[in-house]
Amino acid sequence: MIEKVLIANRGEIALRIHRACHEMGIKTVAVHSTADEDAMHVRLADESVCIGPPPSTDSYLNIPAIISAAEITGADAIHPGYGFLSESAQFAEIIEKHNIAFIGPTAEHIKLMGDKISAKEAVKKAGIPVVPGSDGEVSEFNDAAKIANGIGYPVIVKAASGGGGRGMKIVHNENELSLAISSAQQEAAAAFGDGTVYLEKFLTTPRHIEIQVLADTHGNVVHLGERDCSLQRRHQKILEESPSPALNSAGRDEIGEVCRKAIQTLGYRGAGTIEFLYENGEFYFIEMNTRLQVEHPVTEMITGIDLVREQIRIADGQPLAFKQEDIKFSGHAIECRINAEDPFTFMPSPGQVKDYHTPGGLDVRVDSGLYSRYKIPSHYDSMIAKLIVHGKTRNECLMRLRRSLQEYVIDGIKTTIPLHQKLIREDDFINGDYNIHWLEKYLDSLTAD
Repeated sequence: MIEKVLIANRGEIALRIHRACHEMGIKTVAVHSTADEDAMHVRLADESVCIGPPPSTDSYLNIPAIISAAEITGADAIHPGYGFLSESAQFAEIIEKHNIAFIGPTAEHIKLMGDKISAKEAVKKAGIPVVPGSDGEVSEFNDAAKIANGIGYPVIVKAASGGGGRGMKIVHNENELSLAISSAQQEAAAAFGDGTVYLEKFLTTPRHIEIQVLADTHGNVVHLGERDCSLQRRHQKILEESPSPALNSAGRDEIGEVCRKAIQTLGYRGAGTIEFLYENGEFYFIEMNTRLQVEHPVTEMITGIDLVREQIRIADGQPLAFKQEDIKFSGHAIECRINAEDPFTFMPSPGQVKDYHTPGGLDVRVDSGLYSRYKIPSHYDSMIAKLIVHGKTRNECLMRLRRSLQEYVIDGIKTTIPLHQKLIREDDFINGDYNIHWLEKYLDSLTAD
């Protein structure tokens, strides 16, 4: 039985993991940089270990320091959260070589899904639909031109490694193709140390829909429905909801079952998210994230299942406590990512929080490590909180979200709360009529005004 978990992360997700552990009677170890010594999860953990100075490369990405902290404190498991080392196959492999349980998938599956080309090949064989494109790497113009002409323009050149929109170039005609390939290769090599790129059909008005899965080590797999993550800026998610306004129960059951069977075929272990572009009633695989997602709370709100708790149980070798037919979807949930940024220019706004008040009431949840007088470091991602609300219907959820955003006070810094207040009052959003390009166009219209 896992008795002590080292949390190899920071911020709200570290606090989220700490809370799940304590509810299970498991002790926690917080690792932190010198910039995070006053962080809430560090204050609440049973033990804490400073692992380096503020830069991530010297602290949260420092594998030897994290392993040393685990050995010094006697931690028998490590939870990586999301970001940082959560999708590092090397990290997972090193952890298990030190006889410490990794709360996540095997290193082999992390590596497989970390390369978008191998991931696409693997899921295609397992029965998941993929976007039409190259079968693997493209490097020669003539080969790329032949593929592009076959699937039709526009196409997109994408990096095999990494994410976040880097190493991605949209191509509208053959004249743009050569430059796009070389540019994407250079950008991918600089960002990820891997210049491999491939080609796919570019969908013009898709939604971004993802399926949450859980798999234990006994061959049991379930899906927990979908999340709609289509509100994005520069490929970064802003708001997520579940269920998607674009799907009905039949569509949800169909793609969920496809994913469940595929994950079972692959012999996957742990929590995972299969991401799709959805257009004209068709799903197209884009990637699989082998970790907990930022937006996991919306799934928890509509299913009542604690995903972190299940991750820990799976890592401990326990079977899932439920079958697919036991999972019931109830109501609607929306998550707003709150960033320490100017709400419309998106310039970072670190600094000291003055007044701080969170909304409350029925079915309102705030995942955040903020507190009054806390100084937000400038060294890390600007997301500082997640506001998640649930309602019996989407309309009830929206009304509750409006009220909650009005109540939420974070004084002393700029945040994206005002942007969310505007977004959820727009007719397109209220009607669920949006795609992955909607937010960029909306923000451009605000600038024009």
